Amino acid sequence: MAARKSGLGRGLDALIPVELPDTGFASISVDSITANPQQPRTRFDDDALQTLADSIKEVGVLQPVVVRGHEDGGYTLVAGERRLRAARLVGLNEIPAVIRSASDSVSDLSEALIENIHREDLSALEEAAAYQQLLDDFELTHEQVAKRVGKSRASISNSLRLLQLPASIQGMLERGELAMGHARALLGCEDQAYANHIAAKASEEGWSVRQVEDAVRARSVMADDAKPPPVHEPRPAAIIELEGRLAERLGTPVAISYSAANKGKVVVKFSSLDDLERIYRSFLT
Repeated sequence: MAARKSGLGRGLDALIPVELPDTGFASISVDSITANPQQPRTRFDDDALQTLADSIKEVGVLQPVVVRGHEDGGYTLVAGERRLRAARLVGLNEIPAVIRSASDSVSDLSEALIENIHREDLSALEEAAAYQQLLDDFELTHEQVAKRVGKSRASISNSLRLLQLPASIQGMLERGELAMGHARALLGCEDQAYANHIAAKASEEGWSVRQVEDAVRARSVMADDAKPPPVHEPRPAAIIELEGRLAERLGTPVAISYSAANKGKVVVKFSSLDDLERIYRSFLT
């Protein structure tokens, strides 16, 4: 697949109509931004911030912060504190920002975004990020976003689900190494390590969406027959690789249950006696 160049912070920049007065877009120092004293939220979930930070490492800041400029050259944050905190967590020196004048209303910006969101050539992740910004910064509901952009609520929710993908898979989608269909199929995989493995295989070997769906489905079926390891015991990459190779060799779903004591079991799924006979012959060849 052809790689797509990611636009750092392009999502909102592309949505600001040029006819709005006093609108600027620039990359500014994170140290020049001070908190909004009217921000009622003072506590943020550390895990959620780390997840956002991981995403920023992979695909950049898709949603610029919104600030107001000071005469002394500094800025006051209007919207986007989670993004600013995550950027600082990553260690970024600068962050893309939309700079508004003191007389501007925040609602002007949200309306501009809503009016232009369907006209721009945004990537799937940039579109999802723009919807998320409406939810986070302008306190709209899924239903309100859907009505204002002329899409179904289900469409908005499905788009937002892309932001739940592991950061590495988000990066592959943004670079064009995976198609939208592949990414949506991977959303059904609860095992993040296995999802990353399948994503890499799909990209390297040119898998179809159907192949990814089958792999995710097979993993789901195996979960009913083999208890997964505790979440605090990551599955070794070698086990995941071997599991995939066995499934390909036998032509049927395979799950390996593995413990830290180097013990476990291999579960091989078959659909009929004829299928079992076929698998048996595969072991002999």
